[in-house]
Amino acid sequence: MQIKFFKIKKSFKKGGLHTNPDVYWNVLQVVALILMLASFIFSFYFFKRVNKEFTLSDDNTAGKGATLSKERIDKALEYFAEKNKKAITILNSPSPIIDPSR
Repeated sequence: MQIKFFKIKKSFKKGGLHTNPDVYWNVLQVVALILMLASFIFSFYFFKRVNKEFTLSDDNTAGKGATLSKERIDKALEYFAEKNKKAITILNSPSPIIDPSR
């Protein structure tokens, strides 16, 4: 006795309509090549533009050294000296945590 009720019929056919993965791989390679070329061209253009701006502004930076005042430099040096003293006192002070293993 055979039960033909809810039986799944397997039918595999050779050939027919199917996609070719080689076509999609070639399209993917072409898109990647175009993106790489576009990024190279954009980065070269951006580099040239930035390089041109910096070479033109070199004349304006010569006078900036004179705008720093001695008081501001001394104030910054004093701040870092105090910071160094605090760091040394912190490093030399004993640890406030008592070691339980002793």
